[in-house]
Amino acid sequence: MPIRTASVNRQLEKNGERLHRAMMARIHSQGAEGEPSDAERALMQEREALKEERTRRHEEAEHHQRHKGTQLVRTHHAVAKEQPKPKAKKEKEAKPQGKAKPTRAEKQASKAAALAAAKAAARKSNKPAVKG
Repeated sequence: MPIRTASVNRQLEKNGERLHRAMMARIHSQGAEGEPSDAERALMQEREALKEERTRRHEEAEHHQRHKGTQLVRTHHAVAKEQPKPKAKKEKEAKPQGKAKPTRAEKQASKAAALAAAKAAARKSNKPAVKG
C-alpha cells in the first residue's frame, strides 16, 4: 500500500498561506528590505521541514512494493489439436453476364407482347375450321 503524501501537501499549503500573510504584513509595515520576524523565520523553517518530509515520503513510496504472491506454475501443458482436413468446395453454376433484372420498359414490352399473342390466339380459335 503506498504511503500517503497528501496530508503533508495540505500542511505545506497551509504553511505557505501563513508565511505569505506574515511576509505581506512585514512588507507593508517595514518595507521590502526589512528583516524577517521570528514568526516568519519559524514558518520558513517549518516549510523546509515539511518539504523534506514530503520528499522522503515520496521516495519511500516509490521504493515500497508489495509482494504479490508467487506466480502460478503450469502443471498441464496444452497439446495442439489435429487440424481437420479442408473440405472440397462445391462448384456453383456460373450466372450469365449481363443485367440481373429486366428494366421496367422490358417488363411492359413483354407483357404487351404476351397480351397481343393471347388476343391473336383467341381470334384464331373462334374461326370454324375449314376442311378441305
